[in-house]
Amino acid sequence: MANSQQPNVPKKFHLSQNHHMTIPWKSFTTDESVPAKEAGLRERASIVGRVGIVMLSCGTGAWRVRDAMNTVARVLGLTCSADIGLSSLQFTCFINDHSYSQVLALPNTGVNTDKLNTLENFVNHFERDFGTATVKQIHTKISEIEQRPVQYSPIISGFAAALACSGFIFLLGGGIPEMICSFIGAGIGQYFRGSMGKQHITTIASISIAVAIACLAYMFSFKIFESNFQILAQHEAGYIGAMLFVIPGFPFITSFLDISKLDMRSGLERMAYAIMITAVAALVGWLVALLFDFRPENFLPLGLSPLMLMLLRIPASFCGVYGFSIMFNSSQKMAMTAGLIGAVANTLRLEMVDLTSVPPAAAAFIAALVAGLIASLVNRYNGYPRISLTVPSIVIMVPGLYIYRAVYSIGINQISVGALWLTKAALIIIFLPMGLFVARALMDREWRHFD
Repeated sequence: MANSQQPNVPKKFHLSQNHHMTIPWKSFTTDESVPAKEAGLRERASIVGRVGIVMLSCGTGAWRVRDAMNTVARVLGLTCSADIGLSSLQFTCFINDHSYSQVLALPNTGVNTDKLNTLENFVNHFERDFGTATVKQIHTKISEIEQRPVQYSPIISGFAAALACSGFIFLLGGGIPEMICSFIGAGIGQYFRGSMGKQHITTIASISIAVAIACLAYMFSFKIFESNFQILAQHEAGYIGAMLFVIPGFPFITSFLDISKLDMRSGLERMAYAIMITAVAALVGWLVALLFDFRPENFLPLGLSPLMLMLLRIPASFCGVYGFSIMFNSSQKMAMTAGLIGAVANTLRLEMVDLTSVPPAAAAFIAALVAGLIASLVNRYNGYPRISLTVPSIVIMVPGLYIYRAVYSIGINQISVGALWLTKAALIIIFLPMGLFVARALMDREWRHFD
């Protein structure tokens, strides 16, 4: 009979049973005076793996993570093979007749474009700046990048979400009442989401609570405006804009880009994550709407001329993209650059839909292609990661309104109507990354080939 007595384990072990344990990277350093190129396989491989997992924590796709790992591995005289997912990676480094493997995982996933930009600069200049550095010096530098604090507090992030969603709702056809209420709802919702993120609240719970708070804030503010300023009840349709700050633009876009490069594991995991976030947000929004008997009706006509509408769409698109960029922790300069790209691309998309016979999905493809081409030119000029510019500039094109209407219609048993909206949304979502793929293939020789 087996002995059921518990082993004598220190008490503090039982007080800190984390699901994701911290890796003691310092323990991989055996001789602090030996350059990394001359260190053992285990020490060199630890650098490659750590670069990959920190890059993955920024929210970028598998192709970029693998490229960074390969760049560092070549400098260190290693051959690297990696299998990358949404929040974990397995890799093996080879040298002569020896190999060393590691499995690394993240406790959560997110987006941090500022850290991504810093890490890319580190990787691009790795041979020049760290070619003779020791393993300890390299790990120290990676630790500095990994511990780089976010640039914006939950309050600033909330204002960014408010700005983005108020611009978003205008582009969907909403007027001043919808914009004001969306500003209030999205700002409060994102503030609580950011605060819960600091407390390490799980993703599903934080998304659900943030969306519920955003919708409730919209509805209460709308009721106040309705009773005090005689606003028409039809303006209630804008409550959808209050929860658009949770649109998972990065995983949606990177999932298709990874699949296009046959990184199927990463692509499918990212797609599943994006669908999960979208479904949870839409279902919570639907439940809150049922409490207030709000319906996603068409917006009231704005009464603007085509020229005035186009001129207003440019700053609204800029504000939407700029706000999302700030939420992704982009620097001010990077956020403004993405905003300018989005102002051009998104206005072009909307004008094509209004003034020509181009279907919305085709217009989304052309707009994403334009955004990708401009971002590639900007990348050559200032080195900003393309994905840090392209995703914010096209996330405003993700049809959140279509997705919500689909979920709402299915929830009230109008299956055919829901399927129609879902099909329209799926076509646009598919064509957006296709436009980025074509732009990247045209402008980047490495992207359009495999080796």
